[in-house]
Amino acid sequence: MAPLDMKPNELEPYWVPFTANRAFKKSPRMFAGAKDMHFVKPDGTKVIDATSGLFCVNAGHCREPIVKAIQEMAATLDYSPAFQYGHPKVFELSSRLALLAPGDLDYAFFCNSGSEAVDTALKIALAYHKAKGEGSRTRFIGRERGYHGIGFGGISVGGMGPNRKQFGNMLTGVDHLNTTYNRAEQAFTKGEPAWGAHLADELTRLIALHDASNIAAVIIEPVAGSTGIIPPPKGYLEKVREITAQHGILLIFDEVITGFGRLGHCFASERYGVTPDLITFAKGITNAAVPMAGVMASKRIYDAFMTGPEHAVELFHGYTYSGHPLAAAAGLATLDLYKDEGLFERASKLEAPFADSMMSLKGLPNVADIRTVGLLAGIDLDPIAGKPGLRGFQAMERMYHDFNIYVRVAMDTLVVAPPLIASDADIAEIRDRVEKIIKAVA
Repeated sequence: MAPLDMKPNELEPYWVPFTANRAFKKSPRMFAGAKDMHFVKPDGTKVIDATSGLFCVNAGHCREPIVKAIQEMAATLDYSPAFQYGHPKVFELSSRLALLAPGDLDYAFFCNSGSEAVDTALKIALAYHKAKGEGSRTRFIGRERGYHGIGFGGISVGGMGPNRKQFGNMLTGVDHLNTTYNRAEQAFTKGEPAWGAHLADELTRLIALHDASNIAAVIIEPVAGSTGIIPPPKGYLEKVREITAQHGILLIFDEVITGFGRLGHCFASERYGVTPDLITFAKGITNAAVPMAGVMASKRIYDAFMTGPEHAVELFHGYTYSGHPLAAAAGLATLDLYKDEGLFERASKLEAPFADSMMSLKGLPNVADIRTVGLLAGIDLDPIAGKPGLRGFQAMERMYHDFNIYVRVAMDTLVVAPPLIASDADIAEIRDRVEKIIKAVA
């Protein structure tokens, strides 16, 4: 065993997730600090954060109220058992979320990541139907180009090929709706495209194929995020809700990205006037300061489990760190910050100027499409012939080393999602630097 004071190889031992490791370790992209709208490089250079970390730092970096809440909780209660015991902060946070969630989604089940939230929601759906005496309802329906994390449940219902192809067998009994994206009909659309509501009718075909008595749930992102920002066509989500309700199928909205102000509301379901049966959340719940995620469940679902002897566990599921004290404290401080600074309303007011700013990039070299909704934008660049993803990789290298901006890259798509605290000047700066990147990799 190496002595503890031995100087390690500082790059090689870390297997970096979702990263080209060999290329990264030749030319690393490192952040050593962050504040408000910026990351900070090890040499002190500021880098404007144009994607809110990974869609998660909605209120800006290192906000003092959140930092203070975490520090105080760490000194008061560093951990509390998650099973058979509780602590005051997690009940307070649950109550706050119940007030914020739409309809009767009044019950919060906590976990630690969006991936865990999805697997939790899928398990709740299966167990709910079994509790109701409909144990044959075991099938799930996801959607092409959907992203639901990286657990086996999430990649099974998800529809992004690269996330699935390396891992062989997944959950059985899963179908996928068609993606709602059609460039020929929807290119350069601000907000929800007019074309595409009819694509929800594919759900009726799948129900006829399998029979509703065998289908547990449909899971979709209100706005498909990680694939490159695909807003729902007008009327699409309403149709999906109508069809699922008609057939007793649960509807799960994956709001890991869209939750907590990204679309000008606490949850996207409010924007679209559609209340699902379950909502997954993560990211913005703690402003990413401490890992936390969860599922909001309807009273109808919760009540279905509250049968049998009172001393018996109703749902055999949970995590060591479910509702962790530091995460709960961070979540409460984050919700206070959203409210005190009116950040959801701010995001709503910024949507139109943000969309105009992003759409002004149309006509630059290789820009094939731009989609905007809320404070989300996807900018598709034409791939280099025979080398998909290379132009996006080159853009990522140049943005860090040359232009001091951080933008999430998905293959050859640039994904812009600024913190909700962004000013008009910040958006203009992001737009101008993105233009430089696009021209640099032309």
